[in-house]
Amino acid sequence: MNDSVQTAVVGVTGYAGAELARLLLHHPRLQNKPPIFAGRVDATDAARGGIPLAEIHPELADSKGSGGLRQLPFSWELLTDLGAEVLFLATPHEQSREWVPEALKRGMRVIDLSGAWRLVEAENRAVYAFEDDGTELAASTQAQAVYGMPELHRKQIAGAKLIANPGCYATSVILPLRPLVAAGLVDLEYGIVVDAKSGVSGAGKAPTAKTHYMYAADNLSAYGAFTHRHTGELLEQIGLSTEQIFFTPHLLPIPRGILSTIYVRFREPQTRASIAQVYHRFFAHSPMVRIYDKALPQIQYSVRSNYSDIGFQLASDGRRAVIVSCLDNLLKGASGQAVQNLNVMLGWGESEGLE
Repeated sequence: MNDSVQTAVVGVTGYAGAELARLLLHHPRLQNKPPIFAGRVDATDAARGGIPLAEIHPELADSKGSGGLRQLPFSWELLTDLGAEVLFLATPHEQSREWVPEALKRGMRVIDLSGAWRLVEAENRAVYAFEDDGTELAASTQAQAVYGMPELHRKQIAGAKLIANPGCYATSVILPLRPLVAAGLVDLEYGIVVDAKSGVSGAGKAPTAKTHYMYAADNLSAYGAFTHRHTGELLEQIGLSTEQIFFTPHLLPIPRGILSTIYVRFREPQTRASIAQVYHRFFAHSPMVRIYDKALPQIQYSVRSNYSDIGFQLASDGRRAVIVSCLDNLLKGASGQAVQNLNVMLGWGESEGLE
């Protein structure tokens, strides 16, 4: 167990990067070792010693001097000279494909928030069209990657050099479904339907025609049916085939949060107590999952927290259930889960700095 560690963050300028910076700056184990922030810095900003963090994210300035930290011009020499031990990458998928092998070569442990290393099967990775897929370096790097969902892979994460942080939608679907499928309760031939809705921040900070206010406000739109990048994560982590699940994401006109409504049919009639027991046993040692035994969760209960909330309603025949799963896409769906993975990796309390 490490008492502390030197972290580094590349990609602090985005929404997930801002949340990651906030969590690391206030983590009780890292009070004497603020993160190294590195990224793209032009010549003018480089001449003044980097970009002040308070200029990038004014909300991160506090009485402890956090606002005085700077984003420095990225270089491997910088990270090495400053003693970076754990590197967080909140970077585009293609950038992470390039940089992760180099970070590992330099002895850093990596927590990658992109989709670069989440998928084991080539047919699932095809949606990203990685140019290096199939190369020896990519294969050897992928072999080191652990899917960063502590509730499923806690032991592997503890010894991992590379953690592939899960997708936000994927987290909201895998956590409520994996216990039921693993217990053999779900009628997979009947199929599973997932109706998932996310706030606009899930699309990233760069504005697009479909994420600006005039499009998203007073609107609700479906997208990515049968083609969403997170589908492969569902198949691999739950243990499903493409024919066994319908997953359709939607854009909600709110800043953040995900609500996934999941429809399942059971092989045999169940009781509310039997389903609740499956969940409570599966997540008995998972402090970031909350099971709602009587009510259904809502986005407002989990937003701005690292909790994954799961609730369900069982039909009178005991064969059909509606499961509702809620989380914050920027926290449990991204940066909060990354810090949760850091805690597990280093042998700290899994929820340290997150509650």
